[in-house]
Amino acid sequence: MHSDIRVANPPPKPLMVFDGDCNFCGVWIRRWRQLTCDAVDYLPSQDPEISDRFPEIPHKHFQTSVQLIEPDGEVYSGAEAVFRALAKNSKMDWVLDSYKSAPGVATVTERAYSFIASHRTTFSFLTRLGWGQHVERPEFYVTRWIFLRALGLIYLVAFVSLWTQITGLIGHNGILPEDQYMAAVKQHVDLLGIGLGRYHSWPTLCWLNSSDAFLKFQCGAGVLFACLLIIGVCPIPSLALLWLLYLSLTSVGGDFLSFQWDILLLEAGFLAIFFAPWQLWPKLSRERPPSRIVLWLLRLLLFKLMFSSGCVKLMSHDPNWRNLTALTFHYQTQPLPTWIAWYANQLPLWFQKFSCAAMFAIELGAPFLIFLPRRIRFFGASAIAFLQILILLTGNYTFFNWLTLALCLLLLDDFALKKLLPGRLTQQATRNGRSPWLLAITIPLAVIYVSVSFLDIIIIFGPPSPKLNPILSLAGWLEPFRSINNYGLFAEMTTERHEIIVQGSDDAVHWSDYEFKYKPGDVTQRPVFVAPFQPRLDWQMWFAALGNYQERPWFENFCIRLLQGSPQVLALLKHNPFPTKPPRYIRAELYDYEFTRFGERQADHAWWNRQFIGEYMPPISFSQ
Repeated sequence: MHSDIRVANPPPKPLMVFDGDCNFCGVWIRRWRQLTCDAVDYLPSQDPEISDRFPEIPHKHFQTSVQLIEPDGEVYSGAEAVFRALAKNSKMDWVLDSYKSAPGVATVTERAYSFIASHRTTFSFLTRLGWGQHVERPEFYVTRWIFLRALGLIYLVAFVSLWTQITGLIGHNGILPEDQYMAAVKQHVDLLGIGLGRYHSWPTLCWLNSSDAFLKFQCGAGVLFACLLIIGVCPIPSLALLWLLYLSLTSVGGDFLSFQWDILLLEAGFLAIFFAPWQLWPKLSRERPPSRIVLWLLRLLLFKLMFSSGCVKLMSHDPNWRNLTALTFHYQTQPLPTWIAWYANQLPLWFQKFSCAAMFAIELGAPFLIFLPRRIRFFGASAIAFLQILILLTGNYTFFNWLTLALCLLLLDDFALKKLLPGRLTQQATRNGRSPWLLAITIPLAVIYVSVSFLDIIIIFGPPSPKLNPILSLAGWLEPFRSINNYGLFAEMTTERHEIIVQGSDDAVHWSDYEFKYKPGDVTQRPVFVAPFQPRLDWQMWFAALGNYQERPWFENFCIRLLQGSPQVLALLKHNPFPTKPPRYIRAELYDYEFTRFGERQADHAWWNRQFIGEYMPPISFSQ
C-alpha cells in the first residue's frame, strides 16, 4: 500500500528494504532479486545505511512489512511494494495492473500479506517444506541434458529390439507381412480415391517401399539417430526423424506394435522435439533454456499416464482391485514375470493388500504432487519412481518403466541435480536468455495437447458431453499419429494364467513342442529378465491365450509359417524341434500355469505347476 511517508534522499533506482533477521523474508528476497535482475536494489533494514539515509521511515515499519522506496521519494509497503518491485520486470507488469484495476485484488492481497507477515514462522516452515533452500526460479539445462540422453537410450533399445525381430514379425515371410498389408491399403485407397489423405490415415514411409530391406533400413536409421541424440548431435532433427521412423513402423506393425509403450514413446518423443536445444551441436555452456510450456506438457504426460492407470482399475469395477486382492494373482498372471515375481507371489495376503493400497495411493495421489512446490514435487517423483522400479523388478514391461522413469527426471531441477551429479557437468550450465521456441508454436501446441489429454481422462469416467464434440473430432483427426493417447494397463485383473503350447508332428501321433525364448513353457525353466528388450511374439502369445485363435488371425498365420519352415519366424523361437524339414502338422494346446510354492520347488526344482485344459487349435496341415 502507499505510505504517506516521503523520503528526502531517494535512491537512484527502486530500493526494497526487508527485515534481515527474518529467514522467510531473506529466502523470498532471493526469488524477487532473480526476477527483477538489476532493476531493483535490495538491502536489509539492519544495514546502518538505511537508518542514516531514510530517517523518515520508523524502524517498526521495517519489522512489519517490506518497504519499497522509489526514486521519486514515494514509499510503498506490503503487497503493493512487492507488486511494484516485480513490475520492474516488463513480463510481470500485469501483477501491478491487476492490483490497481481488478476489483477486490488490492484488498485481498493486502490482507493476505498482513496475515503471512504476522505468521512468518509458520510460513517459513512451509517454505522450507515446499521449496527447501531454493525458491529462486529453477533452471532445467542439466535436467534436459539428462532427459534427452535417456530418451535416446530408450529409442536405441526400441529400434535395436525391433530390428532383430522385424522380418519374422512383419517381413515378407513373417507372421503379418507388411508388403501384403500395404498392397491391400493401396488397393483400398485407390478404390476410394483418397489421394493425399492416404498419408494422413496411414502415416508410414512404407508408401515408398514395402521390402524387408526397407524395414531393416528404417530400424537401422532409428539406431543411427538414437546414437546422435545420445551424443548430443543435431537433437531436434534427430528427434523429429526418430518420431517419424517409429510412427512409420507402428503404422504397419499391426498387433506387434500396438502396445502402450509404443504410443508412449511416440508421445514423449514428439513433445521432446519442442523441448530440445536448437544448436546442431549444443553444449550446456551455450544452450538457450528449454521451453517452460513444453516442460509442463511433458509433466502433464506423466500425470496422464499415472492417473489414468489408477482410474481405469477402479472404473472397471473389478472386485479384485476394489478388495485389494489383485496382487495375489498379478505376479504369476502378468505376461512375462521375472524370477523375483515368484518370490513376491509367496508373500502373505496382508502384505499383498498393503502393496495394492500403496499402488493406488501412488497412481492416484502422486500425480497431483507434480503441480505442487518443488520439494513436494520431488516426493511425487520419488514415489512414482519407486513404483516403477518395483514393477520392472517383477515384470518384463520392455522400456515402459524406463521411459516413465525418464519422465520423472523432468520433475527435478538443476538445483537438485547439482547434489547428485559431478560438479563438472552442472557447472557447465549457464543462463542464456529465453527459450528459442516461439510462443506462436508452443501455445497452440499446448492448447491442442491439453484439450485432447483432458478428453482422454474424461472418457475414463464415461461418455463425454456433446459440448466436447469439437475436441472429439480433433482427437479423431490426430489419432493416426499416435502422439496424444490414453493409457491404462490391467483395468481388469487376469486371475488365471493360460499358456499355449505349440506342437508339431510328422504323423499326427507323436508331437514335439516348439519352445519360446521367454514365455513360460518348460516348468523347470526359471523366469528371466529380458526388459528393456521386448520379445513381441512372446508377448502376443499371452494375449492369444486370453481368447481363442479365431480372434487372433496372426496366430494361425504364425502356425502356417511353422509349416512352411520360415527361417525368419523360426528365429523368434528358442528351439525348433524340426531342424531339417518342417513338420506336416501343427496344433496348439492350452494349459493352466501357476507358480509353485517353496516346498514344491525344493522337491522338484519346478517354478511352475501346470494342468492340461484342452485343445486351443486343432491340427492343421497343407495336406488337408
